[in-house]
Amino acid sequence: MEVFQIGESWHVWPGVFHFTFVVNSGAAFSLFHEQGEWLRWVSLLVSLVLFGMVVWGPQLSFGEQLGFGFIFSGALGNGIDRFASGKVIDFIDVRLIQFPIFNMADVFINIGVICLIVSAFWTEGRSRSQKP
Repeated sequence: MEVFQIGESWHVWPGVFHFTFVVNSGAAFSLFHEQGEWLRWVSLLVSLVLFGMVVWGPQLSFGEQLGFGFIFSGALGNGIDRFASGKVIDFIDVRLIQFPIFNMADVFINIGVICLIVSAFWTEGRSRSQKP
């Protein structure tokens, strides 16, 4: 069985989509890679705040629940990696648009933000149209 080495890339669709194994000790796009230690605590804090919002916060709409759930799962996933090894593993490499390599937790966080934005506009639009 072949082992996936750091820096190695397997093409799924050559020139478009690859799995590339990189480690990221920083935040998104390797920002703060020299000061990555505090990121584990940020991930933990975000996860705890989101968990607290769900348990003790106000009733959330479906879109808000979905958004916060995705953000919670992404922050928790990256946080577990950071506490376990001090870094996260990034592997999704979309070369067609020359985007930085990322992981599924990053995808979940971005989907969550999009859900919250859509929910904010949808709720605002619905409440306006329901007023007399």
